[in-house]
Amino acid sequence: QLQASGGGLVQAGGSLRLSCAASKRTFSNNGVGWIRQAPGKEREFVACINWRGGTTLYADSVKGRFTISRDNAKNAVYLEMNSLKPEDTALYYCAAARTAYGSRFAGEYHYWGQGTLVTVSS
Repeated sequence: QLQASGGGLVQAGGSLRLSCAASKRTFSNNGVGWIRQAPGKEREFVACINWRGGTTLYADSVKGRFTISRDNAKNAVYLEMNSLKPEDTALYYCAAARTAYGSRFAGEYHYWGQGTLVTVSS
């Protein structure tokens, strides 16, 4: 299973770093993504990274502000979030993809963490 952590309450313009930990078997050879869901809204792709960490993909809404990275030696994936905006408020999930590459589509992920809440105040 995956365990997401690092969420919290932050003012607009602030930063947070989310972490996603899992067993080696869960995502050492898999792409990993971050997907978020705001209250009353559909799930939204945020970012993903391939199994080696050399290829990343971002939603337009976070490009230039968020950075995804991974440390396979620690079986961990991170999401560095800067210049946070109130519209970034959501429950953030990390998920392991079915393949070595992440995806914009939630259906391509087969293992999900429990989510960590990010709240950005204006």
